[in-house]
Amino acid sequence: MIFLDTSAIYALADPNDPNHANAYKNFDLALKSGETFLVHNYILVESAALLQARLGFQSAALFLKNAKSFEMEWIDPDLHEEAEKELERIEKRGISLVDCTSFIVMRKKGVKKVLAFDPDFQDQGFSLY
Repeated sequence: MIFLDTSAIYALADPNDPNHANAYKNFDLALKSGETFLVHNYILVESAALLQARLGFQSAALFLKNAKSFEMEWIDPDLHEEAEKELERIEKRGISLVDCTSFIVMRKKGVKKVLAFDPDFQDQGFSLY
């Protein structure tokens, strides 16, 4: 299982993104090797908003439709509170509540690989796919 971050989702959708070719290659490689992708609902919201703002409504709608094929972790109040505490613990300007939620979900699920273009995942002990 591979966690799918917003940075990779956007790179996959935007052919002008500098990471597009790498994202597409790695996503395709993962699918061909039978990997599944994990996201959480905060990633859905963040990604859909970013896609809609930068690429338009159709891009966001297509992503949301296709996201049904990912394994979904729904964030409950306890996990949200844990992510808030993680954000306070890390106390780094570039790390968001969504990032902290991702770190926690990955740890709880035992996921070590992430398709992302965000070095903060490596800083937290995960390997980029």
